[in-house]
Amino acid sequence: MTRIKVAFVCVHNSCRSQIAEALGQKLAADVLESFSAGTETKPNINQDAVRIIKQLYDINMEETQFSKLISDIPTPDIVITMGCNVECPYIPSKYREDWGLEDPTGKNDDEFVKTARVIENKILDLKKRIKNELKGLS
Repeated sequence: MTRIKVAFVCVHNSCRSQIAEALGQKLAADVLESFSAGTETKPNINQDAVRIIKQLYDINMEETQFSKLISDIPTPDIVITMGCNVECPYIPSKYREDWGLEDPTGKNDDEFVKTARVIENKILDLKKRIKNELKGLS
């Protein structure tokens, strides 16, 4: 089966979109080819996000990911914006949705865990919806 390319997009590509890319790769790799990107980059992925995702999911985002611009990733089939709080960038795609997530940067660990769990649930829901859609096409 051809996997669907999904781009998780936010402004800095250092926290929420990076978490979504990591969880997409871990939880939905059979259906999704996950990428993250931003309109700007940061030199490093948010260290609190790196630590929390390592603790919760045993994923080391620093080994597999880095901050990327939108122009650095393949053209996606699906664009998921994280909740930019500014004008989210336009990226051509077949489908687009906004997850409206607040950035946990600068907040306590509970906020990072909450954000990670929301992203986990949204990725599992997206995976289920895509599988159902593909069943309907066959």
